[in-house]
Amino acid sequence: MKVDQKGNVYCTGPGGLWIMSPDGTHLGTILTSELPANLAFGDADGKTLYLTARTGLYQIHLKIPGIFPGPKSRNPVHR
Repeated sequence: MKVDQKGNVYCTGPGGLWIMSPDGTHLGTILTSELPANLAFGDADGKTLYLTARTGLYQIHLKIPGIFPGPKSRNPVHR
């Protein structure tokens, strides 16, 4: 699971990638050809979500940046 800067939760689930608001409302599901196993935000602006699956690596460009783990000094949005 990962969280973006607005508190939305991204997690793998039936059919692909599920996105839920901070209050638990299902915002949508991004359907994938194979079940993602893991995900991470990347790129300098944090607006690319990378998904790994059994045979592939996928990327999705987002409008909302994700939260990077670790100290705020490593998080590009806090520089």
